[in-house]
Amino acid sequence: MLPARTSVQLVMKIEDSAVRPPEFVHGVPTRFTVIDGGCAPKYVEVELSPLAAYRLLGTPMHHFAGQLVDLVDLLGRDGRRLGEEVRDASTWQERFRAIDRCLLDRLETAPPVATEVEYAWRQLVASGGMRPIRGICTEIRWSHKHLITRFRHQVGIAPKHAARLIRFERVLGRVADVARPDWGALAVECGYADQSHLIRDFREFAGTTPAAFCAGDAAPG
Repeated sequence: MLPARTSVQLVMKIEDSAVRPPEFVHGVPTRFTVIDGGCAPKYVEVELSPLAAYRLLGTPMHHFAGQLVDLVDLLGRDGRRLGEEVRDASTWQERFRAIDRCLLDRLETAPPVATEVEYAWRQLVASGGMRPIRGICTEIRWSHKHLITRFRHQVGIAPKHAARLIRFERVLGRVADVARPDWGALAVECGYADQSHLIRDFREFAGTTPAAFCAGDAAPG
């Protein structure tokens, strides 16, 4: 079970496995992810920000938010070619160069990101998900409804959901090296109304309680 994060994963298997395509993309998760079957013995994973993924994949991000899709379905022959180059390479350096070439080539014809959407995304990230959406709408002179539509198209999820995920990621960063987190203080520090809201987000985004997550218990709560 994997906790939800704001990044998009681009995965290319070097050694195949029984489940999932040889190369695939995992869109911005809307909740925790349950992994069916074992992972490939060897693979390359590239983490992309949602806006970078929108430009590189050239696809509306809300079409596969929370889903795992075959890279070939998104990029066609380019996706299959990239997977083959990565598998055929004899060194990790060659694999990384193949990925760099493919992504840089796609940037040359990539669709632009709306300035307003990029501004909204950066404001949410910089504030740890605590920036009010209404204030952002006022600054960019867009209605809330219009921002939601354009944000979902280029990020994959609505601004409010993105803010919650960013805030949740901030909590994960705080507890990574802490043996006994003070959950009440952490909830306040990271912008939660109270500890119960933090617990709600852990159940939705990690599939368990905060304490169980830190103890390594991945069973759904």
